[in-house]
Amino acid sequence: MYESVYEAALAHELRKCGLLVDSQVALPVVSDGIRLEVGFQVDLLVEQKGILELKSVAELAPMHSKQLLNYLHLSKPKLGLLISFNVGALKGHILCIVNGL
Repeated sequence: MYESVYEAALAHELRKCGLLVDSQVALPVVSDGIRLEVGFQVDLLVEQKGILELKSVAELAPMHSKQLLNYLHLSKPKLGLLISFNVGALKGHILCIVNGL
């Protein structure tokens, strides 16, 4: 519930900075050459170059970073940020993940 509010607010702020931001971007899975539309959804795709995955948890778990890494494996962007907003300060609750660079 809170994640959708953080997502909308962050997307708005990034757009105010002149960035192209897409929300809830479908990330299909391809199996045996067939595109399955039941894939994943990326929270925010910024400038078609980076993925922002937003959480509202007190502490990021290893499964959260694995989720983002899977998104990076399945998409063109190679840079992702995992951000948890359910904290007093964001410092220390933003994880940068790079895939294949």
